[in-house]
Formats: sequence, structure tokens, C-alpha cells
Amino acid sequence: QVQLVESGGGLVQPGGSLRLSCVASGIGFSRRNMGWYRQAPGKQRELVASITHSGSTNYTDSVKGRFTISRDNGKETVYLHANSLKPEDTAVYYCNIVTLGGVTYSWGQGTQVTVSS
Repeated sequence: QVQLVESGGGLVQPGGSLRLSCVASGIGFSRRNMGWYRQAPGKQRELVASITHSGSTNYTDSVKGRFTISRDNGKETVYLHANSLKPEDTAVYYCNIVTLGGVTYSWGQGTQVTVSS
């Protein structure tokens, strides 16, 4: 049974930091390329960071130098360290697999990140 469970979001001031976690079970985690996605109100969901099964990472331009994605295969967990947060980072953050065709599993509940003074 596939389960994607995100946590770690919250309200933070601009310039602050958060560490998001996602436990992904039932997907053969160690063989999967994983990603963190986000969806802001009124906008489409976007992929912001990805990590391959071998540990190579990639980031969308708007978060480069501020966000770091990592994984722990033994814990079936992917992390997103978000630093120097900006109001435009406000969104619900989700984890899921990353595939060439864009196919994903059903989405979890996500974790809300709000950046505001």
C-alpha cells in the first residue's frame, strides 16, 4: 500500500528555515527518483527539487542556493531543507516520485509552508 506522509511545515518569518520530511512507503523507495513539489493558491503544482535513486540532485531556479533535498533510503524518507525563505515560497509542499513521463502516485495531504512577517 502506497503512503506518502509529509510533515515539518509551519509559519516562518522571511529569511527563516524549515526542514520538511516525507516518509514514502510501499513504492520501492530506494529505486525511485524522488521530488518535492509545491502548489501555491491559484497556481499549478510545480516540481521544486528532485533527487535520483543514486543521489544526484536538481532544483528549479527560484530555489537554487536556498533549498537542499536529501534522502535516507533506510528510513524511506526524503527531506527538504528550506533556507532563506521568502513570501513567494508560501505553498503546500508535497513529495512524490519523479518520472520522465510525469506519472506520479496519488498525492498525500502535503504540509503547509507559510512565509510571512
